[in-house]
Amino acid sequence: MTSLRVVKALLLAVLSSGCAHSPAAAPSAVHAIVVRLRPGDDLKLELEALAKRENLEAAAIGSGVGSLEMTALRFANQPSPTVLDGYREIVSLVGTLDRRGSHLHLAVSDKNGVTVGGHLLSGSRVYTTAELVLLVFPDVRFARERDATYGYEELVVRSKR
Repeated sequence: MTSLRVVKALLLAVLSSGCAHSPAAAPSAVHAIVVRLRPGDDLKLELEALAKRENLEAAAIGSGVGSLEMTALRFANQPSPTVLDGYREIVSLVGTLDRRGSHLHLAVSDKNGVTVGGHLLSGSRVYTTAELVLLVFPDVRFARERDATYGYEELVVRSKR
């Protein structure tokens, strides 16, 4: 089974099972957008620009690898950004995005394999490449709404059907 077929099968299983705070969703079609970012590109800003350009209403990062020369993250429960100067490998990039914004987490490792991760911020500049696969869900729409529990804007998934 190809990796895209595996991803589609997993996504269909998740979508058809529903979750604790959302109504059960019917299986949905998925298509992919594959893009390579170039040296100097801002990882977050380029992803958000792509979502706007493609008028995406619901997408997720299926895969993200490459390298950065500068990394900007917000660590868990910290109000200020942390900027890491120097070359790092992207070992994980995950999250959701649409034309109105994104919620992306990034993990990077240094030359010794020391890995850190957090909320991706603008200012993370591509070193040699960033190879990205976005999974697009045409049957749903993402929104962000304030959740009373902590006051953050949180993901709400709505069917277009």
